Amino acid sequence: MEIGEVIRTYRKKKGITQEEMAVRLGVSTPAVNKWENGNSMPDILLLAPIARLLGITVDGLLSFREELTQEEINGFICDVDVMLRKEPYEKVFEYAKKYLEEYPGCGKLLWQTAVVLNARLLTDEIPDSGKYEEVIREWYVRALTEGDEDTRLGAADSLFGFWLRKEEYEKAESYLAYVSDQNPEKKRKQALIYSKTGRVKEAYRAYEELLFSAYGSLNMVFGGIYQLDTQQGDRQRAHMIVEKWSQTAKALDRGRYHEVFIGLELAVAEKDVETTIGIVEEMAANADDICHYCVSPLYEHMAWKGVSEGFLGDIKKTLLFFFRDEKTFGFLKGDKRWQELMEKFEMMAGN
Repeated sequence: MEIGEVIRTYRKKKGITQEEMAVRLGVSTPAVNKWENGNSMPDILLLAPIARLLGITVDGLLSFREELTQEEINGFICDVDVMLRKEPYEKVFEYAKKYLEEYPGCGKLLWQTAVVLNARLLTDEIPDSGKYEEVIREWYVRALTEGDEDTRLGAADSLFGFWLRKEEYEKAESYLAYVSDQNPEKKRKQALIYSKTGRVKEAYRAYEELLFSAYGSLNMVFGGIYQLDTQQGDRQRAHMIVEKWSQTAKALDRGRYHEVFIGLELAVAEKDVETTIGIVEEMAANADDICHYCVSPLYEHMAWKGVSEGFLGDIKKTLLFFFRDEKTFGFLKGDKRWQELMEKFEMMAGN
């Protein structure tokens, strides 16, 4: 890529117009336009100011090359890793640094090189390690702005770890802003910061919220696997999944209602009278405890609104409507225990 293309690329990355760049450099707007179109070259005295304005080195301005492919990056990282086992750290570091100068805009290369070099710093006794650490940190910071989304997230994670090891918890915490609130890793790392800074209750609550939401995710995963098993006609595997699913509900203290409800669909599909009635009986016995997790010591630091009688009444009415579906539960018609159970649900639902 020619120097004009480099200027245009980095000017746009910085969000600077040609007019703004011209004003800052003390030249005319047409001059900047000519540089970018390859019709003229900047004066040699302007190279350093241009590089500073664009946030790159002069070498980068003059010798910028196209972005590397992931395969090329992987190859270079492997070479650096091999060299680190054979050559002095300082020699490998300088080799990598020089290579990075040829690709100043390749954020992924920048970040991955920093990661492999930093890993060796953490495991080996490297003389003057501080000077290397600072350069690596700068590379991480650059990767935050010069890389794609995955690279930015990786760089933010690396900076989080960098400052965590330094026990600079406020700086570490600032990099969590780069992580989506939907990413559970953000909450886990936030909980770690809480615990390191004496915010014990907040740490407990964050970890408990992770446990609580994890069950929701696992519930969907188990449900998906179960559906696949039934589609494939693999009843044996479906039973195994239901058992593991129920054990997970028990381990995460969701209450007996949820533990047994998980097996209802399979029991109905197999028209297993005894198992179906046994499950529904346990559901009836534990219907008032459907939100058992609200009183579980596993989630004691979380805030709950409490369960109203109206909510429980609606749940019981919904269950009664569900159990009256003859298409699903018609095979139980005429069973005395089932009729008694339905009468019990009618009383519970206030019908």
